[in-house]
Amino acid sequence: QVHVAESGGGRVQTGGSLRLACAVSGNSFAINAMGWHRQAPGKQRELVAAIAHDGGIHIVDSVKGRFSISRDNAKNTVYLQMSSLKPEDTGVYYCAVERCTVVRGCDFDYWGQGTQVTVSS
Repeated sequence: QVHVAESGGGRVQTGGSLRLACAVSGNSFAINAMGWHRQAPGKQRELVAAIAHDGGIHIVDSVKGRFSISRDNAKNTVYLQMSSLKPEDTGVYYCAVERCTVVRGCDFDYWGQGTQVTVSS
């Protein structure tokens, strides 16, 4: 079992910054990547950024240059640094663990409860 816990959300004004943290505990076997997803009001959840076990990073175009993802292996924690925030970045941000198996491939299996980010204009 893997436990995922996010922290660091809050309310900021346009142009502000926030750093989200995702602490992972439990069985880390077969973890391939960690990802930050967000769900804006009335929209589907989308992957924003991910960092793989080998250090590879993926960031969606809409936040590229403003968001960065990093990890601290000693603390089993992944961070999402968000800068130059815009109102459209508002949403619930979820951290998730991607695992890979031979049978089904890779998928985000374990999710945190989410943390609210609100950017006011």
